[in-house]
Amino acid sequence: MQSFLVSTGVVAIAEIGDKTQLLALLLSARFRKPLPIIAGILAATLVNHGLAALLGIAAADWLRGEAFQWALGLSFIGMGLWALKPDTLGEGEKRRAAGASAFLVTLVAFFLVEIGDKTQVATMALAAQYQDIFWVTAGTTLGMMLANVPVVLVGEAAATRLPLKAIRMAAAGVFILLGLMVLARAMHVFG
Repeated sequence: MQSFLVSTGVVAIAEIGDKTQLLALLLSARFRKPLPIIAGILAATLVNHGLAALLGIAAADWLRGEAFQWALGLSFIGMGLWALKPDTLGEGEKRRAAGASAFLVTLVAFFLVEIGDKTQVATMALAAQYQDIFWVTAGTTLGMMLANVPVVLVGEAAATRLPLKAIRMAAAGVFILLGLMVLARAMHVFG
């Protein structure tokens, strides 16, 4: 259960102010159909994060011992530093939103935008740490939904009132703390 709760919290915090939230806002304004957009976010996240969790566990199986602990700890710290950088939505994502059904556009756009995103990398790291594909994927998907569904439902009014800089700093702090905890455990066990 710890893997589920930590995964949910980490991604929910890290996702605030992320480019996928900007995409959710754009899709909400473009289509004004919240249910297909929410369903598209859910489906895309389940597939993307499920694959990321599989990759994370495969990497953990390949990297054993001290090297794995150091790589994992440093990846969390790197995620924390990355979380400090605000995301922007590029012209490519804006163009993809025009023209197709709300569900299909959301599904494709969210899946593509999440590739290489900090929450996907976090999913890989969390799966590697906890060795649990199901609960990590469920947790990171719930975190993604907790951050994006309100944006879809409430729209721009809520997004413009959130203290995004403070939220990014909190997310960075969580990632860095997780990284330091893993590194401390690695030094204690292997040092």
